[in-house]
Amino acid sequence: MRRISWTGAVLAAALALPAAAQAPEATSPPAAAHAAMPDDPDATLVEELVVTARLPGPAWWKVTDGASTVYVLGTPSLAPKHMQWDRSVFDRRLAGASEVILPFQDVRVTLKGALGATVNILRLRSGTDFEKTLDPATRARFAAARERLGEPANRYKTKNALAAGLLLASDYREHENLTTSDPTKLIKLLAQRSKVPIKQRSYDLGPLMGQVLKTPRAAADACLDEVLAQTEAGPSGTLAAARAWAAGDVRGALSSERSYERCLAQVPGARAFDDKIKADQAAAIIQALKTPGHAIAVVQLRPLLSQGGVLDRLRAKGFTIETPDAA
Repeated sequence: MRRISWTGAVLAAALALPAAAQAPEATSPPAAAHAAMPDDPDATLVEELVVTARLPGPAWWKVTDGASTVYVLGTPSLAPKHMQWDRSVFDRRLAGASEVILPFQDVRVTLKGALGATVNILRLRSGTDFEKTLDPATRARFAAARERLGEPANRYKTKNALAAGLLLASDYREHENLTTSDPTKLIKLLAQRSKVPIKQRSYDLGPLMGQVLKTPRAAADACLDEVLAQTEAGPSGTLAAARAWAAGDVRGALSSERSYERCLAQVPGARAFDDKIKADQAAAIIQALKTPGHAIAVVQLRPLLSQGGVLDRLRAKGFTIETPDAA
């Protein structure tokens, strides 16, 4: 199993920030943790958009403006690596597409941002194994979780609960062969092979990483509880949701769409970052609609379908949105 470095794992786990509104429902955290958790900005869905696909494979939505169309593919935020799905509709729509707009998760860290992010992450480290800082009950849960993943206690040398949670979540995903990058990675490869232009914006994550240090302790503890609950529940919910996604069952796909990332909305600046991602995704679709013909956009399901999400923003601007049963 490939082992990710401490710094790399924290940075990699933070790549979930564009989907910062998704967290688990399988295991409820303690009352104190519930009280500390922020409101979920993507908790409320636009119900009329949540339907089952009529065509084979995953669900698509269609945004139109006159003679121009953008077909929008909603994707899971977490899925098995190399997941199989019926690509017949995708292949048909890729043919002749003017461009493919991918989720804006190709985040980067500039040289200046990298130095700042690394310094801040190093400030999160300590000479103490994290579990030694916990109360007995939480210590037992944390130890059991890392042992299931085959990780030693000294893997988690920090006194910061959010940093420990990010690292544990990254280790859990690696252990269970889960990823946030599929099927987007495959779609990008297929577009490149077909010589269809790709639009995928980058963001400097460095400044935001520094804000992890400023996360309130109660929220950091609640985030840790979310991650522990996810590791305890195991991947069955994620795998079932991925199968539902592949079958075009949107509601089933959303049933496990709310993994631990919801807690990251508490990191100072994360809400504004999430809002910018959605605004930029909507703007990219609007720009594509200025070209006659059709394009493809790929957006994670909850940010796509929530109130204030990408489709809701486009509808508010007067664009016509068709659901999978019509698209």
